[in-house]
Amino acid sequence: MKATNDCVVSIHYTLTDAAGEVIDTSDGQAPLAYLHGHDQIIPGLENRLAGLEPGATATLAIPAAEAYGSPDPALHVEVPSDQFSSDIELTPGTQVIAEGDGEPAVLTILEVRDRVVVLDANHPLAGKDLTFDVEVISVRRATAAELKHGHVHDGTHGH
Repeated sequence: MKATNDCVVSIHYTLTDAAGEVIDTSDGQAPLAYLHGHDQIIPGLENRLAGLEPGATATLAIPAAEAYGSPDPALHVEVPSDQFSSDIELTPGTQVIAEGDGEPAVLTILEVRDRVVVLDANHPLAGKDLTFDVEVISVRRATAAELKHGHVHDGTHGH
């Protein structure tokens, strides 16, 4: 069966940046399983996985525009430094987690000024071209429950 919309696709992958540095991998872990056609992975990767069958391997180059997009300067925010816990090292490059109305967000400290911390709310991989070395492990039709709930059911959770 080929990877098409409404299928559960499981892959092993290694993600590298333009310099060849490994950013993430499923090596030594369970494969990544997602619902194809449901925007659960970056668009460029999903598009390039379409039509692949179990056993297929590929090196897939994903330009930034089809991954996490270009960095948006409007997502740089200034926060008073007294809003941070004293156990957080306020240095450029440090990542902090912000709790809001939705999902927690990872922000990166760009700059520390007198009583102000400049944070970048862009995805850490925004603006980066990515390469995925993938192996398609399995492809199957999603169940009605998976389609209704919008995610893969792997037997480890309940509704």
